[in-house]
Amino acid sequence: MRRFACWLLDSGPVLVLAVIAGAGSFTHIRDTAADHGQTGWMSWAIAVCIDLTCVMAARERQRDKKTGRLRRGLISWPVLVLSGGVVLSLAANLAQAVPTVWGWITAATPAGALLVAVSMLERRAASPRPEPCPAPVPALEADEDTTPVETEDGPAPALLDYARRVADEHHAKHGKPITRDALRVRLGISDQLASTLIQAF
Repeated sequence: MRRFACWLLDSGPVLVLAVIAGAGSFTHIRDTAADHGQTGWMSWAIAVCIDLTCVMAARERQRDKKTGRLRRGLISWPVLVLSGGVVLSLAANLAQAVPTVWGWITAATPAGALLVAVSMLERRAASPRPEPCPAPVPALEADEDTTPVETEDGPAPALLDYARRVADEHHAKHGKPITRDALRVRLGISDQLASTLIQAF
């Protein structure tokens, strides 16, 4: 329950912004479509298609980053789709505006806010999530005189085995090797020992 409350406080404002901005943008697109002959359910379908295309393209762009399909210097298909959706959304919002500077600014606000909200959610999805606190390391719980963390030949075998398991779990979960800092935090050890363990893998 506490974890859900923290998530709600952290992500709630962004989600509320996304819903409100999406509703405003949706209404402008629907009204523009209806004004130009696409009446009834078709105007609703057009509004849904444009707004959901923007969200889908943003998520696909994030997926390309995670899988390494996004190459430097190249404009990917999701980016083109997202750009087209944003242009259509802005055009529909501006078409409903009073032809003044402030009319255009206020009418464009829902589309701009929706784009900001989607980009915020995309940015949060890209950032690494904090890992749960691990179980204590058996080798560190024992008496230091009887079960040392390090020996003359390097890290204690029990600690090295545990560190390997932690590294394997991290790689399976995130798709990339564990860093020295992440291993240090997970095991509660020094930077030097974490570096030694990384080199020993």
